[in-house]
Amino acid sequence: MREYLLTLCITAAVTYLLTGPVRKFAIVAGAMPEIRARDVHREPTPRLGGIAMFFGLCAGLLVAGHLANLSTVFENSNEPRALLSGAALIWLIGVLDDKFEIDALIKLGGQMIAAGVMVMQGLTILWLPIPGFGSVALTQWQGTLLTVALVVITINAVNFVDGLDGLAAGMVCIASAAFFLYAYRVWVSYGIEAAAPATLFSAILMGMCLGFLPHNMHPARIFMGDSGSMLIGLVLAAGAISITGQVDPDALKLFAGSEKAAVHQTVPVYIPLLLPLTIIAIPAADLVLAIVRRTWRGQSPFAADRGHLHHRLLEIGHSHSRAVLIMYFWSALIAFGALAYSVNSASMWIVLGVVFLSAIGLILLLLPRFTPRAPRWAQAFVPPRYRRGTAVAEPAAATPQTAQEEPRTPVAAGVSRVNGATALGARSRFLDRRKAGSSR
Repeated sequence: MREYLLTLCITAAVTYLLTGPVRKFAIVAGAMPEIRARDVHREPTPRLGGIAMFFGLCAGLLVAGHLANLSTVFENSNEPRALLSGAALIWLIGVLDDKFEIDALIKLGGQMIAAGVMVMQGLTILWLPIPGFGSVALTQWQGTLLTVALVVITINAVNFVDGLDGLAAGMVCIASAAFFLYAYRVWVSYGIEAAAPATLFSAILMGMCLGFLPHNMHPARIFMGDSGSMLIGLVLAAGAISITGQVDPDALKLFAGSEKAAVHQTVPVYIPLLLPLTIIAIPAADLVLAIVRRTWRGQSPFAADRGHLHHRLLEIGHSHSRAVLIMYFWSALIAFGALAYSVNSASMWIVLGVVFLSAIGLILLLLPRFTPRAPRWAQAFVPPRYRRGTAVAEPAAATPQTAQEEPRTPVAAGVSRVNGATALGARSRFLDRRKAGSSR
């Protein structure tokens, strides 16, 4: 565990320290697009934050390769090299898109090529655990197609949710934390070394997100851009592929009594990690809704709009920071709820806890729909808008600036002009009489 924490801290430190220079480079390079209709921010903000995240990934893999326990991952598996090659390719495509905004179909082709590069180097799905049946071996073509599909879906799901400051980095960090706990449990508790690469990938991914978040929280000083969102999406998919398609349920049946029991024991996280439906459930749902919405309107599925989940939170009245925290809450609830259920699926307390937290999440989600009032004894500790009997300013107490901005009717405007002319004439006559008196 200490070596994983060291790798995480090194990755986070390198990412954090490089983000400042990368921001200056992005400004000099002109990677600051103008404000678009769908954007939430009000000032041009530099992109290319994925550059710092990529070098953080490289630093994490370099450090892990020189640690005693983690170096065996590089000796016994080719998956870290496969991840690095695929990440380098997808990162390069993202950098070009952040600077020149390349076509969506070209990006999709690059994502498929990056996934294919990882498959060629051994990072692929070999079998699927199916509840009640056991593990099903996949042919080479089936494994390749399923792996490419998973990588493309995960990359675009993370890319679609990257719409608010700190949203994508925080949600992926939460997902990778839950994923790390699951993979570490499979490796340490069951002694299955095939789970070691996925554990390493998730630790490095947490470091990348944690190192970038201080620069990306609202108001963001830099955006990760497609070079960052596609990169962390690929790393998350690589970890899911590594542990879901590489760990054989036959190795788990020694601890569960049989292969079917082993599949039943791990299916709450196995199948969702494969698709993925719990670890990145919110981004995946946003991706599906966006495709359906745009197709229904006759638009391209890659056409950008303001219909994402985070945009809807802003529309119903949530602030920027509260919308991000609500998305964090639901991501953590789904990811860690599935993780807890995989550990002890027979516990009813886990289900009741998830239901209770879901109810709290719904209340927070609908908070702008009503205006709660605090009791009288607590009014001194809450903002004025939550106090009872708050006095409303009279319309007559408007400031001069407000009064000047109020619209006038034609009659009022005419009276104002007449009064102004009368006052000007009176002042002129007064000055004439004063000048005549002084001459006498």
